[in-house]
Amino acid sequence: MATIKLPSIIPSPFEDCEQLRKAFAGWGTNEALIIQILAHRDGPQRKKIQETYSATYGENLLKDLDSELSSDFQRVVLLWTMESAERDAYLVNEATKKLTASNWVLMEIACTRSSHQLLAARKAYHDKYKKSIEEDVAHHTSGDFRKLLVFLLSAFRYEGEEVNMTLAKSEAKTVHQKISDKAYNDDEFIRILTTRSKAQLNATLNQYNNQFGNAINKDLKADPESEYLKLLRSAIKCLTTPEKYYEKLLRLAINKLGTDEWALTRVITTRAEVDLQRIAEEYQRRNSVALDKAIAGDTSGDYEKMLLALMGHGDA
Repeated sequence: MATIKLPSIIPSPFEDCEQLRKAFAGWGTNEALIIQILAHRDGPQRKKIQETYSATYGENLLKDLDSELSSDFQRVVLLWTMESAERDAYLVNEATKKLTASNWVLMEIACTRSSHQLLAARKAYHDKYKKSIEEDVAHHTSGDFRKLLVFLLSAFRYEGEEVNMTLAKSEAKTVHQKISDKAYNDDEFIRILTTRSKAQLNATLNQYNNQFGNAINKDLKADPESEYLKLLRSAIKCLTTPEKYYEKLLRLAINKLGTDEWALTRVITTRAEVDLQRIAEEYQRRNSVALDKAIAGDTSGDYEKMLLALMGHGDA
């Protein structure tokens, strides 16, 4: 469930572009006007604004935003304004260049997007960076991480709700055997995790719980210090209950010593049109505090205003 609020009467893309040019004019940038426009337009509307801006002024809106803004506010506005496939391609490319946390971003995108969204991101990556996602990820990762991430990112899962219960029971046994043998990188285990539809995978994991008395992620804590097992557990959570994965990510981003703005920005901009309301409900349930209040208490200025606008606060 999305959280952004759209105005009852949407201005034309040309009117929005005129207002954005006004926001850029003069000595100082009018950040409030930028928030008022961009935070209250959906994906197709923001795409039309970008196209109209280019046709009218012969310039790239993202480049102008980049030059006009700075710091965390710049990042949240840029990520939000991008088309979703372009944004995912950008985040994957950025993740391959980072020394820390990159595997988590790659896994998150691979597991929480639909097959068509992932395909669109791979195409956008190809167009923008003249390489494939798989090629870059394989180059910048190694060992078990490479195997898992490349398979996840190249998947095209069936999106339907049909479930084969005989297969679910059989594959639950296979998965349990591999985990019992500590064969966490086994081809069969990885194949089941990376190719089955999310509905089928949920059925398999429910069978796992029913047959063996433990949730799979509990059995994957044999080595709590293993970064690969942490990634594997997070992948399973993203594939089955993404709102719980994102709740924990936000909790850690907000509660750590010094906010993790990169994670906070990524979650809000990528989920505001998807399931941010559900994530916020899970956050409230888990932490006994509203997500918007937690964000307001940990951020400030235009960055805070933009985040809260994407959560549905303020006038559209």
